[in-house]
Amino acid sequence: MGYAWTLALLMLVNPLDPIPFLQVEMEGETVAMLDRSDYTVPWEGVSTVDENHLRMTIERLGKKVYVEPINATINESGAVVPDKKGRKLNETDFLQQFYEYYYGTGSGTLKATYQEIYPKVDQALMTQVRKKVIGQYTTYFNSGNRNRSHNIALASQAINNTVVLPGEIFSFNKVVGKRTKAKGYLQAPVIVRGELSEGIGGGICQVSSTLFNAVDKAGLQIVQRYSHSRHVAYVRPGRDATVSWYGPDFVFQNKYAYPVLIRAKAYGGSMYVSVHSFPEIEYEPRHVPSVSRKTPEEGPAAPPLQTPPIMNEPTAPE
Repeated sequence: MGYAWTLALLMLVNPLDPIPFLQVEMEGETVAMLDRSDYTVPWEGVSTVDENHLRMTIERLGKKVYVEPINATINESGAVVPDKKGRKLNETDFLQQFYEYYYGTGSGTLKATYQEIYPKVDQALMTQVRKKVIGQYTTYFNSGNRNRSHNIALASQAINNTVVLPGEIFSFNKVVGKRTKAKGYLQAPVIVRGELSEGIGGGICQVSSTLFNAVDKAGLQIVQRYSHSRHVAYVRPGRDATVSWYGPDFVFQNKYAYPVLIRAKAYGGSMYVSVHSFPEIEYEPRHVPSVSRKTPEEGPAAPPLQTPPIMNEPTAPE
């Protein structure tokens, strides 16, 4: 029998004068006054808790106190920035105090408590996972195309410092998120059904393609990759990875026994991605051909490839 039902039966046997209001405090501050009648459902002559209403209240108050944990990162100077713990409402303790109040055995003041939330990547993990480079790749772009360069920089920042744990799957679309004006992405050239056009987030595919070559070089397992409908100038034929929010994604899995770290940076016409891990890792590198340092032309799209793409492209890439 649940804790709440036990209190309800005790109240039936020995009814008490209920306190009409419950004051909810968080860190010494009153954040809510709960009316007992709003949380009451009559049942067989006994007043019981309206669990649905109570759950909605817990969710609302939980949002007020929730603090998301922050992973450790590596800054521009190469130093490890320590992680920060988060917190969430201790729902078990909240419920116990509420039931004790409701059924007349507790105080008219509920002092909310919290639970710590630990980040996925703490300082100790980041310090170790950065030590050994197991894959790296560089592509080049025309820095004079400011919109496209801006989009490349934004997307590279989104994947930078990402740690993929053993067995974990990395999704480019999930990590980078939807490319919108609100997030700062600009109009730039994209390939749409084999033709060069303009679209929000143009240039993002250079980031995903550079990442693909770096993780492929590191021997990680490629789960999903699509090629463009036409050849792109920044990688060798067949070495691209097109992405689109409502369409193709680039996905890989960490098959190794150690975490891997993605470092990414776009600057001065270069897009660089490196993959790191623990010094003890035993990995299986693959040969990946490099590209010319010559800045690729970003004019009309090149002629279609004579070889078919890896997978059919369902929607326009970026």
